[in-house]
Amino acid sequence: MSTNIKPKTIFTGDNLPIMRGINSESIDLIYLDPPFNSKTNYAAPIGSKAAGAEFKDTWTLSDVDNAWLDLIETKYPALNRVIHAAMTNSDKSYLIYMAARLLEMKRILKDTGSIYLHCDTTMSHYLKLVMDAIFGKQNFRNEIVWCYTGPGSPKMRQFNRKHDTLFWYSNGDIWVFNRDDIRIPHKQLNTNRKGAMVAEALTREERDAYLQRGKVPETWWSKFSPVGRIHNERTGYPTQKPLSLLDRIIKASSNKGDVIFDPFCGCATTLVAADRLQREWIGIDISEKAAELVVERIRADQGLFENIINRTDIPKRTDLGDIPRYNAPKNKTQLYGEQSGYCNGCGTHFEKQHLEVDHIIAENVGGTDHIENLQLLCSHCNRVKGERGQEYLISRMNKD
Repeated sequence: MSTNIKPKTIFTGDNLPIMRGINSESIDLIYLDPPFNSKTNYAAPIGSKAAGAEFKDTWTLSDVDNAWLDLIETKYPALNRVIHAAMTNSDKSYLIYMAARLLEMKRILKDTGSIYLHCDTTMSHYLKLVMDAIFGKQNFRNEIVWCYTGPGSPKMRQFNRKHDTLFWYSNGDIWVFNRDDIRIPHKQLNTNRKGAMVAEALTREERDAYLQRGKVPETWWSKFSPVGRIHNERTGYPTQKPLSLLDRIIKASSNKGDVIFDPFCGCATTLVAADRLQREWIGIDISEKAAELVVERIRADQGLFENIINRTDIPKRTDLGDIPRYNAPKNKTQLYGEQSGYCNGCGTHFEKQHLEVDHIIAENVGGTDHIENLQLLCSHCNRVKGERGQEYLISRMNKD
């Protein structure tokens, strides 16, 4: 399926409703570096290119829409069990937030696509279980450890934490892996005391060819310096990652012309790397500063004539075909059978003529007329809900 988003587009806003407006199976590679639930507030230094960019990385149940949890509890019981295994409400809130978005990422990713989730030790153990539940344990390809060095406190009472984790999953049993594009040099082959080759019986020509070809990297990546040490990349954006890291991921798991998607694109590192490697790209970030950085960095890298699109609206899917209007009689009949005649708000039983078809996810945040986004409500619940999402109605019902 082709994407309904023009290449080189960055959206400003919440990524969940925007992803709901992206066609299914239209993305080749997803890289995401989301908040980590680190209990920290991040802000770029004043005077840096990213000045004004900031985000909160502390989570409470007030950050979570009840509709997300309701969706997960109803349709994804295995995923729901993983979330409820979390020890604190903060952890649960973060996992609900992430799960709702990862479910959309799976939908928009092609069957041959890959996703790389970048995280740290704060929530990596829970996120691995969430990824297993959504993408399937059988589609787990690698756990990659990006390790680096740096200063520590002289009074530390534990080892210095200096690594991040990347979980790579494919979306099916066929995936892209361009091993020859990412090879790195071999160390010199071992020799014995007499200078004879020991690893394999190689001629000099074979040895030279073997060394020149290089090897596929292991899952322990230590050659990529943090951005703080790379002057020509540094923007001051919180949690910025090095271009070389994204360069390897994109080369390995996509081809020229493929669509790369970063739903937490921040200072545009993924998008710059994709642009350099002749891939198409789409990015989303909630910060208005991110769009400015995308334009600045890509035009500085590729020239002033790069046509970059910044949107703040919610796209409309074009892959649903000719679906009937939400309140079509056949929708009402199907939903009445599925709900056994009960209102999806108050839970009261009604005759069919006293129930009304309504959207679960409101149209103004990316909800469609597809039957999976429809429900039956009694007239009272429908008036309470209004043009808002189902989460508003649930919260009102819980209060009452």
